[in-house]
Amino acid sequence: MISSRNIGVVAAAATLLAAAPLSAIFQGWTWLIESIIAVAVVAGAAALTRLARAPLWGQVLGMLAGLVLALTWLFPSGEELFAILPTPGTLAYFGDLLAGSMQDMRSYGVEVPDTDPLLFIAVLGVGGVAVLVDVLAVGLRRPALAGLPMLAIYSVPVAVYVDSVPAVPFVVGAAGYLWLLVTDNVDRVRRFGRRFTGDGRDVDVWEASPLASAGRRLAAVGVALAVVLPLAVPGMTGGLLDSLSRGPGNGPGNGAGSGGTSGRIDLFASLAGQLNQSQVADLVKVTTSEPNPFYLRYAVADELRPAGFQARNPSGRSVNRDLPNPADRAGRGVQQTTYRASVEVTKSLSMSLMPVYAEPTRTDDLSDNWLYDANQQVVFSNRENSRGRKYSFDYVRSTFTPAALRAAQPLPTDHPVRRQMTATPGAVPEVEELVKGLIQGKRTDYDRVLAIYQHFSADNGFSYRLSTESGSSGQDIVNFLTNKVGYCQQYAAAMAWLVRSAGIPARVAFGFTNGSKRDGDTFTLTNLNLHAWTEVYFDGAGWVPFDATPAYGVPGSTRSAWAPDTDAPEPSSPETGATDTPTGPEASAGPAGPDNADRDTDDGVALGGTTQNEQAPVWPWWAAGLVALLVLLAVPALRRMALRRRRGGRAVSGAMASAQVDSDSEPGTRPVVVGVDANRARADAHAAWAELLDTLVDFRVPVDPTETPRATADRLVRDALDDDEAIGSARLLGRAEERARYARDPLTGERLLPALRAVRGALATRADRRTRLLAAVLPPSVLLRWRTALADRSGRMVALNGRARYRLLRWNPRRLLADRAAR
Repeated sequence: MISSRNIGVVAAAATLLAAAPLSAIFQGWTWLIESIIAVAVVAGAAALTRLARAPLWGQVLGMLAGLVLALTWLFPSGEELFAILPTPGTLAYFGDLLAGSMQDMRSYGVEVPDTDPLLFIAVLGVGGVAVLVDVLAVGLRRPALAGLPMLAIYSVPVAVYVDSVPAVPFVVGAAGYLWLLVTDNVDRVRRFGRRFTGDGRDVDVWEASPLASAGRRLAAVGVALAVVLPLAVPGMTGGLLDSLSRGPGNGPGNGAGSGGTSGRIDLFASLAGQLNQSQVADLVKVTTSEPNPFYLRYAVADELRPAGFQARNPSGRSVNRDLPNPADRAGRGVQQTTYRASVEVTKSLSMSLMPVYAEPTRTDDLSDNWLYDANQQVVFSNRENSRGRKYSFDYVRSTFTPAALRAAQPLPTDHPVRRQMTATPGAVPEVEELVKGLIQGKRTDYDRVLAIYQHFSADNGFSYRLSTESGSSGQDIVNFLTNKVGYCQQYAAAMAWLVRSAGIPARVAFGFTNGSKRDGDTFTLTNLNLHAWTEVYFDGAGWVPFDATPAYGVPGSTRSAWAPDTDAPEPSSPETGATDTPTGPEASAGPAGPDNADRDTDDGVALGGTTQNEQAPVWPWWAAGLVALLVLLAVPALRRMALRRRRGGRAVSGAMASAQVDSDSEPGTRPVVVGVDANRARADAHAAWAELLDTLVDFRVPVDPTETPRATADRLVRDALDDDEAIGSARLLGRAEERARYARDPLTGERLLPALRAVRGALATRADRRTRLLAAVLPPSVLLRWRTALADRSGRMVALNGRARYRLLRWNPRRLLADRAAR
């Protein structure tokens, strides 16, 4: 009973250690404290039921009851009896928490806040795993199977964590699992009583045997390889799904969204930072039937935090199903036209999002792993990436007139879009005062949005720059509105914040401008075309784009009738909705462009835009790995060839030395043997016989080391040879080895090397293709010799380790004290 309690405690501790990877998901540590409480209650219930000698099913019921009590105390609904006993209202509240957890998982990206629904499902999962681990490790005494529910905990961050899961939590969980296995093995040894050595010395139960030491070393090496191997192999770490939820960029910049590695996009519309990129990489090629298309978008960020807008994990259904029809919600004054586009994503861009124009209606050449989120209007996948994809789709381009947007009615306060898309981190007096002054006297939502949009103009002191300036307010939004310099992310995030403060739904969209590299109706989009803009929701129109970033800083910038370029010398035509910037090389007028000598150009949205020549190519790694693999596979064959050559050379040199021809004899006469080297003849016979045995092993002919050479030769002739020359050669080799072992005079003057060749040829003719291939590429004789040598070395190392431990135990303090007490 005591041992069961000990294993139960270790099982509970191992469960908590296995839950360590959950730390990569949550922002705080509340989940750990509540999980410790739940697991402790489960372990206590298990100990009490075992103390009462309850059967296994009774133990399971007791642990489940303890888990329910713990959840009731941790997540009270207010209807409990004595503050701990659950009621039907408590169970209904648990159901609400489960439903809320599903919504929170769709709403938040990692790291998630400590919301009650997410904490509830985490504690429920850890407590359920604790029950399973206790049943398997203690009730059924199958601790190895307990690793499966522990692995289920680790699979949660692996499935939802968008970056590489940290290695430290995995090591902690593996240590807990190994601790459980060691405790169970020690308990099994204790059942047999005291351990003792052959000389009568008692051995403590924790004193490891050589095999146990080897097992621990193998376990440690296995865990180390599991952690280090993914770091050493190119392409096994990182992931582009982290673009959905990363905050600050991981590049050389000073703020959020400030760089990154090649092919990684940071969907974070920061309000502070800098963007310094000079390299150009082609990312997307798009062909569309629309003469003047708007921006090609791939994601939105609609969760506003103090530092800016961040993306939420999208959710939806397969793009191959019926997609929403934009005409169902189109109001008066909204003109809709259907176009066709084909997109080719280069190998420089790999992410879980697929670039499309807004409001796609049908897609081709995409699998069911690609999903469409109708709310965010994005195509995404949890299993595939966009690298090298080619696909086509139909889409609807909606254009709006200012009159139609002015006619849109404000959304009700309880409308889901308004309730979610007008949320702000808190009241900022400077922002509230600015918005109040801008929208004063404006009667429609469109006029309010247009007033905020026009505020970000050069007349009000705003300018484009690839880095923001620091401020003393302590708030990024106030610093930007005060300094009035920044790039596309700052403009898009600031405008969306101000629009939300006016009570109008707004979000930030990410995508590509049209760029300047155009060949007919095909656009080549680079990292310099990455862009961010604001989208505002109007009833009857949907999400309407507004680009507040100065047009001179954005290559391929597009303005529209409802959001004209406020810095343009002449207003654009209300009917065209075409681009205000030229489409030639001068469209990307940067620091060297005319009239913009002192201005920066937009270098993207925090994409590590390096060319493929700049980043280390991957193919040399694969080529080096392939060469190393081929060399490794060739080592046994080369070893076998070298051994055969050495044995054949010895036999030839021995034959030449043992038989010499008198130079004075007449031609045609029989050679006269004038000298014999017995030692060399024996060595030749042994070498030829060893080569014959290796040949038998290579061709899967059984070898019995207890047989005499003659018996082995007879068995070979009887079972495997049917050629007269091979039969005679086998008997010759057997007779030579027999004479070399047992006779005073060895067999001399015989040609052993041709005999070996004859036997080998006969065995190869008889063997199948697979056996011949293995004998040439991976000779079993070499592998067997290596395996035997490794076993011998391991045995010697174990014996050496045992002797060293025995010598060290002579100075064990416990033994010295025991000897002194015996005296």
